[in-house]
Amino acid sequence: MATSTNQNTKMETVSQETDDGFIPRKTKSRKRKLQKEQSDDLQSMETSESAPKRPVFPPISGDKLTGGKTELRKIAVPANRYTPLKDNWMKIFTPIVEHLNLQVRFNLKSRNVEIKTCKETKEIGALQKAADFVRAFTLGFDVDDSLALVRLDDLYLESFQVQDVKPLKGDHLARAIGRLAGKNGKTKFTIENVTKTRIVLADSKIHILGSFQNIKVARTAICNLILGSPPSKVYGNLRTVAARSSERF
Repeated sequence: MATSTNQNTKMETVSQETDDGFIPRKTKSRKRKLQKEQSDDLQSMETSESAPKRPVFPPISGDKLTGGKTELRKIAVPANRYTPLKDNWMKIFTPIVEHLNLQVRFNLKSRNVEIKTCKETKEIGALQKAADFVRAFTLGFDVDDSLALVRLDDLYLESFQVQDVKPLKGDHLARAIGRLAGKNGKTKFTIENVTKTRIVLADSKIHILGSFQNIKVARTAICNLILGSPPSKVYGNLRTVAARSSERF
């Protein structure tokens, strides 16, 4: 009897709550529904509105970017590169004039190669590419290797001296240069082939042409040879670097 009376009292309380019309859980769900409906309406309004179109501008020519002013670059030619420059002048002249649309001449008085922009120049970086191309040739690189600076964007030149790595003099300097070159240039060619770079040894100056990462690998190998490590150890380090690079690609 006691259980039946308890159930009756529970039913009466539930009926009273429903008669009053106050159920907190249902009101919360109504508020959430209203908020969701309002957010959906806002999203539909945003999507219905047409998004503003991006302006489309035609490419500007290099002449307009420079403001109509002509730019000039002068590259000094050392005495030992006069004859190679004369023999390969057409190979240097053709890509600068036909592909980069620049004006070029060799000033006999000042011994400089002068490169100048004109109205036909379209690329703003054409003058820099041509200057790097001529400079690489004057440093001692082959014309075909130097021409890669014009065709590719991620190639760089780096120059340093043996004394920058280790202050050597006399016979010690000569032996260090001999270690870099190797017998009949074997060591230099090995470093070039493994690192995919081009190296020029001009007395105590070293010039490297290649991509940023490859220049770094070649420079570390050259520095190790200058510091006195044997070529066999340098070859082993280059072999591990080559294996890593082949695994990446």
